Amino acid sequence: MAKDHFSCFCQNCGGELGIEKLVCRNCDLAIEGRIELPRLARLTAEDREFIELFVLSAGSLKEVGKVLKLSYPTVRARLDRVIANLQELDRSRQAVRLEIIRRLERGELTAEQAANELARN
Repeated sequence: MAKDHFSCFCQNCGGELGIEKLVCRNCDLAIEGRIELPRLARLTAEDREFIELFVLSAGSLKEVGKVLKLSYPTVRARLDRVIANLQELDRSRQAVRLEIIRRLERGELTAEQAANELARN
């Protein structure tokens, strides 16, 4: 995953950030474990704001352009960039899963270990 496209990385070491605990603010129910962020949450803040504006504009790039005071081609290019970033997230996940399968084939993992890693990825 290209770090310059996504905002879910540690500012200290560059590792990918993750959620391990969710807590209800009302009743204190806690859920712990490896919790994956939704794809849209893994985009940069700028890309998330663009998508939010796009949705609030009923999918009208022309309206987004008016709000941002940008030309239609510029707005279209930003949308294309967001699409490319989402596709990169898919490719990165597929690459990780493929490597797990390769490690299984090489005998570096048992079937149970591979299944557990695939479930987490």
